[in-house]
Amino acid sequence: MLGPWLGADMKRREFITLLCGSAYGWPLPARAQQTAMPVIGFLGSASPDLWAARLRAFYEGLSETGYAEGRNVRIDYRWAEGQNDRLPALAGDLVRRQVTVITALGSTPAALAAKAATSTIPIVFEIASNPIELGLVPSLSRPGGNVTGVTTLNAEVEPKRLELLHELVPTATSIALLVNPTNPKVAETSTKVLQAFALKLGVQLNVLQASTDLDFDAVFANIARLQIGALVIGADPFFTSRYRQLAELTLRHALPAVYEFREFAAAGGLLSYGASLTGTFDLAGNYTGRILKGDKPADLPVQQATKVELIINLKTAKAFGLTVPLSLLGRADELIE
Repeated sequence: MLGPWLGADMKRREFITLLCGSAYGWPLPARAQQTAMPVIGFLGSASPDLWAARLRAFYEGLSETGYAEGRNVRIDYRWAEGQNDRLPALAGDLVRRQVTVITALGSTPAALAAKAATSTIPIVFEIASNPIELGLVPSLSRPGGNVTGVTTLNAEVEPKRLELLHELVPTATSIALLVNPTNPKVAETSTKVLQAFALKLGVQLNVLQASTDLDFDAVFANIARLQIGALVIGADPFFTSRYRQLAELTLRHALPAVYEFREFAAAGGLLSYGASLTGTFDLAGNYTGRILKGDKPADLPVQQATKVELIINLKTAKAFGLTVPLSLLGRADELIE
């Protein structure tokens, strides 16, 4: 008589065990998803070899929050190689891969492409433009959405760039501004600001455009034809990715030129005046880590980096037959000899 009862009891216990096992089993995918390694979608406007120092700074900022690539976070890189028109597709690819956070650093077009691609995935930017005017955030202190980041001074210091160049080359009555037409928001702002300031200095400003390597030949041919005495290179990731090429061209044509980053002066350009991006990339890395830990972009105020550096290449100045005024020598953060 016990046989059938024992059989039924065994089946009942097997069912309960199976049910409990299923109950524990059902949440496993969700729990695995929660504990899976987070992914940073890194949207770079240039190329990794040009950004080695900036990447190190980004990793340092990330490590301040306890994250290290390969240990507890993965980074998927997408590089535009200075081609702004590639950024929307690259940003869209990161969104389709459902990365945890997108970092769009060193480029206004990258930040705009990321924002256009998603309204839900957190975005950390690093740009040299006004994020409110660009529509990235409604407020610096209260970003309010899925976007926050770091800004550096560019439009605010562009007149100073022109003034420094004019002080170093006072005989240049005609100066060129090089802009990238595929980055219209920045190009238009730079043109407007510098044309107004050129009038105050009493110099003529000629606006030239380049968005590909092939354009550079035409640009420097126009500079020679118009008898332009100096060049201001507008802020743009394409120009940043070609800083060595631009420095070499200015040397070859004996053209005094200024750009925003130290790398340009170090490569032979006459001078640079702008923010140190290693500091701002560190801040961006820190914000990225904080978001990975659970902070919301809406609650992280946009940080403003205000420190700028003046770098003068004395070797280039000597090659051009220029005498650097003592006033500039005393104000320089670095003199390259």
